[in-house]
Amino acid sequence: MTTRTGLLTVIDMQRVFAEPDSPWATPRYAEAAAGVRSLLPAFGDRVAFTRFVAPAEPEGAWRAYYEQWPFALQPPDARLWDLTDDFADHPGHVVTATTFGKWGPELARHAGPDGRLVLAGVSTDCCVLSTALAAADAGIEVLVAADACAGVDDDSHAKALHVMDLYRPLIRVTTVAELLGAAG
Repeated sequence: MTTRTGLLTVIDMQRVFAEPDSPWATPRYAEAAAGVRSLLPAFGDRVAFTRFVAPAEPEGAWRAYYEQWPFALQPPDARLWDLTDDFADHPGHVVTATTFGKWGPELARHAGPDGRLVLAGVSTDCCVLSTALAAADAGIEVLVAADACAGVDDDSHAKALHVMDLYRPLIRVTTVAELLGAAG
């Protein structure tokens, strides 16, 4: 079964957010991953994974950010930036960026002519939010699978979902079940 429209964009399902001893661990990563795994078959080859990586040389306000998080100043091929094992071998496209928001020419090219992104992943209150807002500004319809996302904590997750839902009809917060029901 594949969806009629849209590109499932799986945001930053990486070791740095999954491993409990990471300074950037996302407490409900496993729950978000389960939601993502449920969505993958419905999208077939219409899947893109994103990876957040540190820049070689932080510039501007990013310098202060990495002064706060120096552990993250590792090259793009460092283990912490790898997709977790359950997604590493998936045949989807991989978009790597040094920014929170992943919307840009590469993701736009994969979104194709129907102009719809279905977002899932981590963290709801950072990279998912940043990607959703930029894509919506570009005129892309964005659906956020709330139960296939996780935030830095439950309160931040809920607040980010609320903020994104304020952008209707450009951004709509939905669920895995609603998306799978629409896919049939």
